[in-house]
Amino acid sequence: MNRFEYAMPSTVAEAVQLLGSNEEAKLLAGGQTLLPTMKQGLAAPELLIDLNGIAEVGQLTVLDDEIRVGAMCRHAAVAGSVAIREQAPGLAELAGMIGDAQVRNRGTLGGSVANNDPAADYPAALLALNATVRTDRREIGSDDFFAGLFETALEPGEVIREVSFPFCRQSAYVKFRNPASRFAMAGAFVAHHADGVRVAITGAGSDGVFRWFEAEEALNEDFGEEALTGLAVDPYLMLSDLHAGAQYRANLVAVMTRRSVKFAAARSEPE
Repeated sequence: MNRFEYAMPSTVAEAVQLLGSNEEAKLLAGGQTLLPTMKQGLAAPELLIDLNGIAEVGQLTVLDDEIRVGAMCRHAAVAGSVAIREQAPGLAELAGMIGDAQVRNRGTLGGSVANNDPAADYPAALLALNATVRTDRREIGSDDFFAGLFETALEPGEVIREVSFPFCRQSAYVKFRNPASRFAMAGAFVAHHADGVRVAITGAGSDGVFRWFEAEEALNEDFGEEALTGLAVDPYLMLSDLHAGAQYRANLVAVMTRRSVKFAAARSEPE
């Protein structure tokens, strides 16, 4: 690991200022990705800015029609939130499936979203729940936020403050785990909103997380497993690696989506 300077700001404004002072600076949230890559020599920041001292981005707030999750909220806090289990159950389920207990108690929502690993879980939740990412500068809708493998709409020096999730009681997330890492080899998040269905797939697409529009159209006609009969994603758009081939992942997407619909449909109707 390279030598680096270390700073722990107490406000977002201070973190932004530090980030702008050094082109080789990196933000440290839960450290689940950054620290291993630093140990392997794949990342060599000159300045490490630890966000763990910023209380303002560690809160979880429930409003009349949405839940705001601070960027530094741990996966365990999201999984254990009674409000999230009641108002957006799929989100709580997803957080509870991430890694193991150690990872869930260190990893953060903001870190996961900003990294946009193609096998990460949270990007599917943001897309399916039509979430809004709030940074120190602006608001970004989830449809505009993810820009490909490990790429997002975040500009240099921009810092995520929180993510806002609208209430959606009829939602569910199901994934086929890699047995070693527990990352998604294919994960499906289905959310039945009052104005329609959104289906997001993670872990399988060659360009990262994506919405399965054909499944959404079918489920808007009939919200049940049977509506997906005969539907399949294009294998040519799927990842193929040592864990699973493209055709296998395409089949997993269909299976995981049907299971997610089954669980979501069993819950109360959206208001």
